[in-house]
Amino acid sequence: MQGWNRFKMTISFLLLAAITIIGTAAAMTLKNLVHCVLALSLGLVGLAALYLQLGAQFVGFTQILVYVGAVAILAAFAIMMTRSADPTASNAAASFRASGALIAVLVFAVLAWATISGTSAQPIFTAAPEGSVGQVGAALMHRFVLPLEVIGLLLTAALIGAGILAMDEHRGTR
Repeated sequence: MQGWNRFKMTISFLLLAAITIIGTAAAMTLKNLVHCVLALSLGLVGLAALYLQLGAQFVGFTQILVYVGAVAILAAFAIMMTRSADPTASNAAASFRASGALIAVLVFAVLAWATISGTSAQPIFTAAPEGSVGQVGAALMHRFVLPLEVIGLLLTAALIGAGILAMDEHRGTR
């Protein structure tokens, strides 16, 4: 029975790894910026699912909330709000594809060699973490509620300020 569970874990890991790699590779290769952000979101969701599979609940949920829920959405809005009516110029970085691919292959080879030859390649069994996501949430809502509210107010003030600055620049260009 343990062999079947290990097989299921391997298959699920490979599936999540494929989703992550496909999403991030698509984010690097697609030409439409909105599609790039959506593909990056897919890669970040796959990474969060890998964290959850490894038992790191807090890191996985934080990945979803912060990166997918905030950064990717912010990038999508920024792209949509700043897009001009002018056709985009050709990408000057396209001429560096061969050297970029060579560097990527070399970095992958070095990381693969370090992973295979390192002493940490053997499985290490660690104890389950003592704190759960519920305990972190309870601490944020009771012990750290004031800093959490202050951070929320600062982020709201920054968002309002950015909106005001963007409106002033938009009015000045007409």
